[in-house]
Parts: sequence; structure tokens; C-alpha cells
Amino acid sequence: MLHYKDTTVSADFPDCEFGIEKESLRVLGDGTFAHTPHPFPADKYIVRDFCENQLEINTGVSKNEEEAIKELESHERRVRETIFNLPEKEYEWHFSNPPYIKDEKDIPVATFTGPLYDKTIYRDYLAKMYGKYKMTFSGIHVNFSFGQKLIEADYKASGSELSIREFKDRLYLDLASNLVCDGWILNVLLSASPVLDGSFLEQGVKGKTDFLGMASVRCSELGYWNLFVPVLDYASTKAYADSIRKYIDDGLITSQTELYYPVRIKPRGPNSLETLEKNGINHIELRNVDINPYAYGGLDVRDLKFIRILALYEASRPAEILGEERQTNSAINFKNAAHFDLDTNRIMLSDGRYITLREASLELLGKIEGFYKELYSGSSDKQALDTFNVIAYQRSKIDGSSKRYAERVLEEYGNDFLGSGLKMIKTVL
Repeated sequence: MLHYKDTTVSADFPDCEFGIEKESLRVLGDGTFAHTPHPFPADKYIVRDFCENQLEINTGVSKNEEEAIKELESHERRVRETIFNLPEKEYEWHFSNPPYIKDEKDIPVATFTGPLYDKTIYRDYLAKMYGKYKMTFSGIHVNFSFGQKLIEADYKASGSELSIREFKDRLYLDLASNLVCDGWILNVLLSASPVLDGSFLEQGVKGKTDFLGMASVRCSELGYWNLFVPVLDYASTKAYADSIRKYIDDGLITSQTELYYPVRIKPRGPNSLETLEKNGINHIELRNVDINPYAYGGLDVRDLKFIRILALYEASRPAEILGEERQTNSAINFKNAAHFDLDTNRIMLSDGRYITLREASLELLGKIEGFYKELYSGSSDKQALDTFNVIAYQRSKIDGSSKRYAERVLEEYGNDFLGSGLKMIKTVL
């Protein structure tokens, strides 16, 4: 855990890094899927995900949240301008849930050729395993890492006999285990996909909008999950890799990339278990962030700041002991936290209490705020004020003083998701 009481460590708390991956769908003016080839074939920042019409923006590594959002928005601008100027105008769909889908044939699996053809084979496998419809969900993955200065300051303060690489790996393993327990809070705060086009549930149905009681369909039990609940080993980097390898060996998944879990441990370079064991842990990937239609790039800078605030809080407390029962409950918590009603839906806390999402969210936000009050000890510098403003912004979504994104989307798009969504994407270019 971070030795936050050491002033040399706390002074480097702002030293964190961010990378953002944002998926979105290209659609035509009537809301149907575009079937043109990927319009950015040589662009390393704008690639394809599952579908040929599913763009994925990959930012570089940024030293602060403002820089990360600025880069995300610059790529976003290029996307919108480029596809709008195609021979037949295309638009970017600004929601995590897809618009109208004619049928499965309307979902174009990404086409790779030559040495990359295996990527298409893998996508064909995913389509058969999980169904093409689920592959049209789009979201945001936030990659978070501690800056080198912060790691070195903490290593020095710890007096650890581990090598600095072992120490760094341990820091990330503990962070991941704690985020497995508390990361559900991001579902509550950042969900923004409560409504579905009727065609998602009834093939070919047009002009209907469905609300299933979810704030985020893709993060709920109806969304992107494996057909089993993974139980991972956070004892060491090798143990973590071996626990994933076991599911591969048992034929439950084909590779580590098929592990659909909200919290992932990642290496620098190619995402493989071999690279992870060889190079160690480089960052944590959080995969449960919906596209926010009220932010130009799909992610509000205050929400990205909260992810840092949450991560540093989790890294500064003792690591959770994650047995099979605790991890199973945590997976259920993530799914339940994606439900809409905060007062009827509940989660199980580590102390055995089964409480509502509203109670649990306010309690966790209170703990986070208390931690930073201790950290800053009455300081009124910019970093302290910004931290408390961000926490207050998140609390306002829960205490009723403002609305969650999911509540706003349900109000504004709940009667006509496709029609209202089309009007919005054509207005905001």
C-alpha cells in the first residue's frame, strides 16, 4: 500500500498517468449501421474493435487528466469531421447502446487481411460464443498507472527488501484487488446507457425504445461477461497469470483478452501473459465506463479525476483478501451496481452487510473524502480544492442534488432513443 503519511510520497500523489480507449459506432443518417470500410486504415490512434463500423480511439499516455481529455477530444474531432465528409455522410453514435439493428447480418465483423487475418477469426469466434448483438455495445476503458516519481518515493519510504519491480508489481496487485471490491462505484456514478432500441430485443422492430431497469446494460448481467465468474489469484504476478492460464487450459476462454472483467492488470507492450510475467505490471485497466453523451469526447474530466482519486485511495489502504466467495460477491456487486434504482438494488459489502446502492455509494464516498481530509490536513491548495470539488460532484449524483447521466438519458431519450439520438448526433458535430 502507498505510504501516504510520508510527505515525500503524498507530495507526488498527482504523479499519475492515463490512457483512454473509446469505442463508438459509425451510422448513417437514418440510424442504420454503416457498412463502409474502416476510414482510418493507417492511423494508430483510431482503429477498429469488433465491428468494421466500430471505431476505437486509443490515446497516448498523458501526465494529467486535462491532457488526456484534450487528446481524446482532438481524435474525436477528427473522427466526426472525416466520416461526415465521406461520399455518404456518416455520424458517430454517441451512446454505449447501439441504435437500430436490422438483424445479425447487419453487424459487420471487422475485416483483417494478410498477417492480421487471425483477428477476424477471433472475432468470428466471439460472435458465435457471445452473439453479435452484444458485440455492438461500446464503452470506454481507462488505463491508470502510477508515475515513476511516485513509485520511487513510495519504494524509498517503505524500506522494502523487494526489488523495485517486485515492489511495483505488489502495489498494482493490491490496487487491483481493492478495485475488485470497490470498483462497482464507477457503475453507479458513470452509467449512461439505460435505454435500448427495440430491435436489440426483437429483431427488426423499429420505432420502439426499451428500458429494462438498468442504468448500464453493458455493465449489467445482460452485458459483456464471460459464461463463468473468474476467480483470480492476486498473490503475485505469476500467480495472477497462472490463474488466467487455467481458464485458457480448461477451454473456458481462448486468451487473456477474452477475460471480460471490469478490472484488468496489464503489462507494457503486447497484452499477453508471457509479457506480463516477463516485464511486470505497467497499469490497471478499468473497463466499466459508459460513453457519456454530455461530454464531447464521451468522458467528463471530473470523472477521469475521480478515477485517480479512487485509485489512490484504494492503493493507500490494506489489500483485500480475495477468496472465491469474496470474488463471486464482487462480480455480483458490479452487475447489481449497473441497475438503475439506487434504493431497491443492493450490494454485499466485505463486512457482510447487504445495503442499497445509495447507502453503499454515500458510505464509500464518505470514506474517500475522509481519507483526503487526512491527507491534505486542512490545506486549501489547488490540488486539495480540486479533489474535494470532484468528490462533491460525484456525491451530488447520489444525494439527489443533481442527476446521474443514466437518469438524464432516460428522461431525454427514453421515449424515442433512435429518433432523439439521431437528432443529437446531427446537431453536435
